[in-house]
Amino acid sequence: MRHISRSSGIAMGMAMLAIAMPNTIAAQELPEAEADITVNGLPPADLSGLTEGPDIEGFISAREANRMRVTSPDGNSTAITLADATQIRASKGLFGINRSKLATDALLNGLPVTVKTVQWGEGLVASKINLRNKDLKTASMIRNGTAQGFAEQTAATEALRGRMGDIDKYNIKGTTNVYFDTGKWRLTSQAEGELCAAAAQAESMDNALLLVVGYTDSVGSQDYNQVLSERRAGRVVNFLQQACGWKPYRMLTPTGMAEADPLANNETREGKAQNRRVAVNVLVSKSVEGL
Repeated sequence: MRHISRSSGIAMGMAMLAIAMPNTIAAQELPEAEADITVNGLPPADLSGLTEGPDIEGFISAREANRMRVTSPDGNSTAITLADATQIRASKGLFGINRSKLATDALLNGLPVTVKTVQWGEGLVASKINLRNKDLKTASMIRNGTAQGFAEQTAATEALRGRMGDIDKYNIKGTTNVYFDTGKWRLTSQAEGELCAAAAQAESMDNALLLVVGYTDSVGSQDYNQVLSERRAGRVVNFLQQACGWKPYRMLTPTGMAEADPLANNETREGKAQNRRVAVNVLVSKSVEGL
């Protein structure tokens, strides 16, 4: 793992009030008003002539008829229409090269997806939806899970919360920093490898938790950098849970710190590159360490 930032305590103090399950199937509960989706007409059978819309990445937070709502890591929610021409594919096999076609009934609540869209009227229509076969299996198992399975998961979560709920002091066992291009929150292949290595090392420690904190350099406004730092932290949390197998109930609430707590001088290009980062802190409570 990489060095521990002395000033990381500032960020951790803001994020240790609660243990959360961010961006996971089990933790997402939508308000009733948001779950309601109004269907207005049918999209065209041929989407090729429509203007391209934004790519949406997140998890399916609501489904109704030919509409779904996708919530991104930063909490933004987008309503998307499904058409007969919508292509739904699941990656499988080594490196996700092989893909299989799916029907719309495979789009389950809580499923992580990447959606290419086109503009239709005042809304968006999905032209392509990509997902991972292992995520689909997980979503299906949760949907069809037995009462015993849910009870075991709930018991594990509550047991950990009970031990950690009144504790506000932690030992920092290590910090891994991953870095980003200017204005971006996409992970590099190197960063992905480092994150799974950090998760594997933390897994070997009893009672370890992860605290993920996102940062930016000084370019841009405070509001922009706040959102950007939160998106970076959310992307890392998603990857740790979905690709590295880190359990959601062992994750503290992620935090975006914008350009605060820089590692290096923001007056230089090299310093800015070091500050465009997400810090993954491995924590063990002093009260449970050694149990």
